[in-house]
Amino acid sequence: MIIRKRLAAALCGALLVTLTGGLVPAAAFADSGDDPADGQAAKQPPKVQLVLDVSGSMRARDIDGQSRMSAAKQAFNEVLDAVPEEVRLGIRTLGADYPGKDRKQGCKDTRQLYPVGELDRTEAKTAVATLTPTGWTPIGPALLGAADDLEGGGSATRRIVLITDGEDTCAPLDPCEVAREIAAKGINITIDTLGLVPNAKMRAQLMCIAEATGGTYTSVQHKDELSDRVSQLVDRAAEPVVTPVATQGTDRCEAAPRLKPGLYADREAIGQHRWYRVDLLPGQELRASVSIAADRAVNRDYGVLLRASTLSGREIVRGEAAGDGRTDVISTGLRHSKPEIEEADADDVADAKPAAETVCLRVSNSFSSPASASDKTAPGLPVELTLDVVDGPRDAGDVAFLGLGQGWWLIGLLTVVGFAAGLLWGWISRWRVAVWRTN
Repeated sequence: MIIRKRLAAALCGALLVTLTGGLVPAAAFADSGDDPADGQAAKQPPKVQLVLDVSGSMRARDIDGQSRMSAAKQAFNEVLDAVPEEVRLGIRTLGADYPGKDRKQGCKDTRQLYPVGELDRTEAKTAVATLTPTGWTPIGPALLGAADDLEGGGSATRRIVLITDGEDTCAPLDPCEVAREIAAKGINITIDTLGLVPNAKMRAQLMCIAEATGGTYTSVQHKDELSDRVSQLVDRAAEPVVTPVATQGTDRCEAAPRLKPGLYADREAIGQHRWYRVDLLPGQELRASVSIAADRAVNRDYGVLLRASTLSGREIVRGEAAGDGRTDVISTGLRHSKPEIEEADADDVADAKPAAETVCLRVSNSFSSPASASDKTAPGLPVELTLDVVDGPRDAGDVAFLGLGQGWWLIGLLTVVGFAAGLLWGWISRWRVAVWRTN
């Protein structure tokens, strides 16, 4: 049984590699001045804003026999000692100053404890040591303040790490909606959330906040877990990343933005179509993929369609995928090659520049909102579009020649390989049976 599973896995792996050979675009960066080759991205230090809940509930003594506040302070001291030199770190609090019962006043209780910038470890630790569990839990206002603290810095990596022990107490300013608004601004801020001894309602809210910006949620029960996880997130901010370029598709191709190879981010409402344009010269191949994330409650069974067409509306090729609710991201892709100019035609246009073909890309989705959902439809769902333009396939030695719909010989090859593998497996099975009978 083990041998059978391994052989099946090997064959599936070989098939996958063969079919997808040349489908993955080369690393492409949008024409935004952030190509690592020019060294611009390296000049922008990553920024991290730690947002700490200092509300009254942080007095509870249920983390390794000590209060949640004490555990958080100790974890912060360990994290501050290990912050990479290139990271610009700041600390913001929520619920640290107002002890009263005035809801309006309590929901304003958030402030910058330590400014985002070069870290003075002693000063930052001293500031944290003065904190005492006090007031409300205004998570939404704190996230808005943290986003403002991280403004500027161009293409720098920016992360907000929220540490809290309870759900927001300042509705109707829903922190999940706040996170979506931050993501929709296109300022590339990722929010990671950590829940101290969470309950079901708190867990759902923190997961929603993280998913809205592509961040992570972690449940924390012990002090060591808290310090380790915060340190991981701070270190992750120092790792180089490719930042998507914000763009905005239109409702028709003629007015769509003309995109170059790169990674792009957009928003698409449920049931909406978004159009983009790409220029393709003779002899080139377009490789495009799109991912749409469900950052809110949606019905099961949904899909995404990426369609390439001409300006006149004639469909060239399409890629589509469907999901059943088991994942919150769905992706698909396509490829389109523009043939080279024939030699006879090339002589006629030898002195002319080859005309580029305008390829219209349309992104559609079939998500739907539950009837009982209270989530807003705006901003739209996060869309990530990857484009690459490479030299088109010319002969069988070109990896791209194995593309979809470009020759039947690949199907014949796979048939022969499958037949040979079946014969080999049958022979091995007969031999094993014979050995078993003999012994």
